[in-house]
Amino acid sequence: MYLQDQHKIWLATGETPIYLEPSMANRHGLIAGATGTGKTVTLKVAAESFSDMGVPVFLADIKGDLSGMCQPGKENKHIRRSIDTMGLTDFDYTAYPVRFFDVYGRQGHPVRTTISEMGPELLSRLLGLNETQSGVLRIVFRIADDKGLLLIDLKDLRSMVQYVGDNAKEYKLTYGNISSQSVGAIQRALLSLEDEGGDIFFGEPALDIADWMDWDEDGRGVMNILECQELFQHPLLYATFLLWMLSELYELLPEAGDLDKPKLAFFFDEAHLLFKDAPKALVEKVEQVVRLIRSKGVSIWFITQNPSDLPDSVLGQIGNRVQHALRAYTPNDQKALRSAAKSFRANPAFDTEEALQALGVGEALVSVLDEKGVPSIVERANILPPRSSMSAAEESKIQAAVNSSLLRDKYTQTEDRRSAYEVLEEARQQETAREEEEARQAAWEKEQAAKQAAWEKEQAARQRTARQSAPRRPAATSRARTTTSRRRQDPLEKAINSAANTVGRELGKQIVRGLFGNFKR
Repeated sequence: MYLQDQHKIWLATGETPIYLEPSMANRHGLIAGATGTGKTVTLKVAAESFSDMGVPVFLADIKGDLSGMCQPGKENKHIRRSIDTMGLTDFDYTAYPVRFFDVYGRQGHPVRTTISEMGPELLSRLLGLNETQSGVLRIVFRIADDKGLLLIDLKDLRSMVQYVGDNAKEYKLTYGNISSQSVGAIQRALLSLEDEGGDIFFGEPALDIADWMDWDEDGRGVMNILECQELFQHPLLYATFLLWMLSELYELLPEAGDLDKPKLAFFFDEAHLLFKDAPKALVEKVEQVVRLIRSKGVSIWFITQNPSDLPDSVLGQIGNRVQHALRAYTPNDQKALRSAAKSFRANPAFDTEEALQALGVGEALVSVLDEKGVPSIVERANILPPRSSMSAAEESKIQAAVNSSLLRDKYTQTEDRRSAYEVLEEARQQETAREEEEARQAAWEKEQAAKQAAWEKEQAARQRTARQSAPRRPAATSRARTTTSRRRQDPLEKAINSAANTVGRELGKQIVRGLFGNFKR
């Protein structure tokens, strides 16, 4: 049935087979439902149908079971029941062309991007910065651009942040206030990001998303599976990475208008992480990309538990919906259930809200756009079984696929070209060398001055010693007079001298009075 016509995207069977028109696939899609209701099967069936049509696919593998798409499926009682119930007489198992990617480089080709490509807005979200700190980070990027410094990896950004912090006063008037507190907060956040594997994620060679747009020898689109079991343990890094990919696609692909089929199909599992705690500016950016990327020929499918996990502005861009069962145990759950039911075009044959609670595993309510872009009446349907394996592939199988891939040589070896870290480190070393040279020169000059002072002091001491040791002429007469003049007088001599002194003083007084005309006769 559906395998004989590969010009449709087959999803399920109800009263009639349900398929999606390829020209409407770029209106995006939603696969929602509670845990264990069959969302992963729906994802695989849709991805297989895109690949059969010749559309490359990207898949985020959260649980590890999507890796089995590289090998044919095996029959079990559940699949046999589905085949018999749906009357699939031409059903056969097959493997799909798969390439594996892994941010940490363990179970796939390494996935890297550069700091510059990520940009300050996404990095601010990734680092959990507040508005003030985000402003400082934007200044850091601006100064790096103005100085022609490449920001490639984390050590580039850390060096640049330190440089801007050390020269904050110099840049304040031109770029704005740069507080040391904000610089310190950014540095601490970068250290935390490094501990989470950011030093592996940021670097070169950066991922070229154009490498995902490839086909096998039969014309089937390649499945690009991103191993996310470890990455998912860091939800902020996972969500930021997916958001970066959307932005890169938007920048990379040219305008294509309405195509017969998409150029690429993206499936984002746990899509609610894209919007969890995201600032309004980033939500608006996602909405913008989702809305405008349609004209680039990209089909985006969000997989989450409840449609309410996505903002209304994004839900409004989704035209194709597969809704598995929802649980309504709490008032909030009941409200979400009613909202999900009202989002469908009603079918008079059943009550949508009741049907959502009564769906079994593998069942779903499906509504897709027809060739005119009109949403179909919601139908209760059984999702088709996947043709590839439902089990995770063995690690040896994954490694064999990685080693035989044409992309192995391109992404395996890391590069570390001259960028901001190297330039600033060279400048720092030159400044350190200059300061050391100046210190050595100052020390030499101080040493020379000390030697000169010591020499002068020594010369002065020698001169004093020479003067003190030079011979002197005899001075006996003088010493005799001194001895005579200082000879001790006896009492008689003292009396004579005292009388003589008295006569002399009286005579002197008379002479003085005579000089002034006061002499008495």
